[in-house]
Amino acid sequence: APQVLISCQSVSKAFGERPLFDGLTFALHEGERVGLIGPNGAGKSTLLKILAEIETPDAGVCTRRKGLRVGYVPQDPVFDSARSVGQIVAAAAGDDDHRAGIALSRTGFADPTVAAGTLSEGWRTRLAIAGALVGEPDLLLLDEPTNHLDVDSILWLESLLGSGSTTFVVISHDRYFLQNVAGRIIDIDRVYPDGVLSVNGAYAELLEARDSLLANEASYRDSLANHVRRELAWLRRGAKARTSKSRARIDAAERSVSELAESRERSTTVTTGLELTASGRKTKRLWYGKGLSKRFANTPVVEGLELLLTPGMRLGVVGPIGSGKSTLLRLIVGELEPDAGEIRKVDDLRTAYFAQSRCELDVEQTLKRALAPEGDSVIYHDRPVHVVTWAKRFLFRTAQLDQPVSHLSGGERARVALARLMLQPADLLVLDEPTNDLDLSLIHISEPTRPTT
Repeated sequence: APQVLISCQSVSKAFGERPLFDGLTFALHEGERVGLIGPNGAGKSTLLKILAEIETPDAGVCTRRKGLRVGYVPQDPVFDSARSVGQIVAAAAGDDDHRAGIALSRTGFADPTVAAGTLSEGWRTRLAIAGALVGEPDLLLLDEPTNHLDVDSILWLESLLGSGSTTFVVISHDRYFLQNVAGRIIDIDRVYPDGVLSVNGAYAELLEARDSLLANEASYRDSLANHVRRELAWLRRGAKARTSKSRARIDAAERSVSELAESRERSTTVTTGLELTASGRKTKRLWYGKGLSKRFANTPVVEGLELLLTPGMRLGVVGPIGSGKSTLLRLIVGELEPDAGEIRKVDDLRTAYFAQSRCELDVEQTLKRALAPEGDSVIYHDRPVHVVTWAKRFLFRTAQLDQPVSHLSGGERARVALARLMLQPADLLVLDEPTNDLDLSLIHISEPTRPTT
């Protein structure tokens, strides 16, 4: 039988009063290819950090095989921008240049002298993978590695994970990627009685098992509800706890009521609506760039570009990683100035910008202050909305409002950024990788009117 690499027993973790998961029990075996999924805020990244021994559980224990080598790829890797990719990977290899060269080659780096500070988000992900692979791990842990990768890079990653013998656990919201790489799916979600569902098989098998389990749970909940109604009727008729039998029945009825309430709470599905508001501005041109060029160091990123944005236009920007997509958006919103060319825009152009890095969020702020910077309410469609109501619209619980943004998951931070975006009537809406981190099954976009995007 395959050896157990890590065994987790009754693992629980919470941030303040906010429980992430409770009593998770599972094992990872040698040779397994595991996809880890779950809604935003379920604790996927935290669980991965526990497996990597970066964080510790509040309760329970994860036991490792002796001598286990673990490679960890974080969701947002941080590097010394002045160091070259070769220096970074060589340091991870214990200054073994030969092993570093192999890892860089496997991850697509042709020039080891490139400075890390010049890399796009996608190439930074590749660099983090190279740094993890150079240690020849027995277990590779990857936190949403597809977020910043283009299609070709995702196919490359699928090939990389599929060709080796390394056991891995990967967090992803990309269902097609999971279907292609995972042989086991672990789903962390409060809808399950044990908080987790593990299925040997690809993503499609997980969906079948989930539907079957939830259907059985719904049938049991209906049966339990009928039982509770009968017991409550008996209690209302004046049941007396004078005999052992009566006391036992009353205690059993109370347990059934609690179980039914818990089951109903788990099964509750909440969604949020995204309504982006256009300014309604009347003009033929919003933004125009001609002969635009931008380079970083000696690398041209945007060159000789001409672009016109008009009201009502829907523009998608695609291209391989490092081709300048984010740079172009930053030129449009004015975060960067072109090295050559000219930009003309309508007077007092109102732009709403959803940045890829979410760096506009102050992680030390409380969630309440991040959602409502000016007080206890926000102004939405010219009407005040209390911050508690506004938070619930984006699937946040009242108990989370006093917690710092740093305690939020990547998907929850994205929801904060979207909440702030909805408060800005705009002529021009600029979205840089808006689906990264988001559990899209929870987001329904309602947009009767939208600005140019």
